[in-house]
Amino acid sequence: MFDIAPSEMLLVVIVAIVVIGPKDLPMALRTAGRWMGKVRRVSNHFRSGIETMIREAEMEEMERKWREQNAAIMAAHPVAEGQTIEAAQDIDPAIAAVAPTEPHPALMTGPLAEAPASTTNAP
Repeated sequence: MFDIAPSEMLLVVIVAIVVIGPKDLPMALRTAGRWMGKVRRVSNHFRSGIETMIREAEMEEMERKWREQNAAIMAAHPVAEGQTIEAAQDIDPAIAAVAPTEPHPALMTGPLAEAPASTTNAP
């Protein structure tokens, strides 16, 4: 990381003992360790924020591409008004396999639409 040779590290330790003194050296090392911990936490927080922003930008780009592809597909295969998905001629069989087979109740008209909501008998 810092590319410090063992002889250089030994020189730093000797200078620290002479300048700080052997009595105050443990407290100085603890203080340095706390500062290093704070720097690491701040850098990790900054890195995670940048990664989150990148992920969000990638998701927005993917959603934009999906919307464009969906619009192109819908323009290429329009469904006429009143025509159901099953009646469309240009539908992909893979899509038809997972498409809903029952119409939505709000779109139903006729005698089936007026079926009672509950069949329980009240006394």
